[in-house]
Amino acid sequence: MISALNRLVDLVEEHLTEELDVTAAARALGTTEYHLRRMFSSLAGIPLSEYVRRRRMTVAAADVVRGADDLLSIAVRYGYGSTEAFGRAFRAVHGTGPGDVRRDGGPLRTQPQLRFRLTVEGSTPVDTRIVDRPAFRLIGHATRVPLIHQGVNPHIQRHVAALPAEEHQRLKDLADTEPGGLLQVTDGVDPDAVEGTELTYLHGVAVAGDSPVPDDLDSIEAPPGTWAIFRTAGPYPQALQQTWAATAAEWFPSNPWRLRPGPSIVAILDRSADFSTATCELWLPVEPA
Repeated sequence: MISALNRLVDLVEEHLTEELDVTAAARALGTTEYHLRRMFSSLAGIPLSEYVRRRRMTVAAADVVRGADDLLSIAVRYGYGSTEAFGRAFRAVHGTGPGDVRRDGGPLRTQPQLRFRLTVEGSTPVDTRIVDRPAFRLIGHATRVPLIHQGVNPHIQRHVAALPAEEHQRLKDLADTEPGGLLQVTDGVDPDAVEGTELTYLHGVAVAGDSPVPDDLDSIEAPPGTWAIFRTAGPYPQALQQTWAATAAEWFPSNPWRLRPGPSIVAILDRSADFSTATCELWLPVEPA
């Protein structure tokens, strides 16, 4: 995976003045666009689309400063139909317009070319199991929330707090398959995992694929396939979020699996009374790499 990401960075450089076909690039690299984008954003800390925009405007700034071409020619060279559209993209990266940079020489915010490296530590084993599952359903109460990478998501917190206490027990009584207990389900996550983009969050349980769904509950289908299950324990939600990040930084680069589209599931196995600590299982849909 690391070599694929570095080749992707090279392809970005080769296509700075044109649109990069990420789907074709992923196919040529022996992976999927979904997995490639998810791994890039997890390891780089920015979405692939944002990295491309920053690199394009970094290189374009050199053309602006040199002054050999007019701004419209530079705009067209980097795929923009007008100086206005180019100026908006330029200002979003550098904080100032191309005309001001041409006159003053700056200020400029440079995006260096990325290079991915795998640091092998190996001091902490990852408690993981791989299971094949038939299709099942995730049923419960769903809402749309923004993606937040660090800390408690207040939108999810409010959604769960609004449910009556007896509803949690009702959901538990409906559960009839793994993963067991009350579940935190995220679905429809943007492949670039841009913080602030919307996803579907469902507070519910897992039931067999042929189990009926009560009319007042939402449902997410989990198609048949393989799941990687990561067990984590410690401060909540920090330990869980660290494990989630480590799957991209350590586990996927070292194992012959890749993410496939589908819901991500967190099962709370045990927790303290104030929920400051918890033992969890993180279920991620995977396929052979």
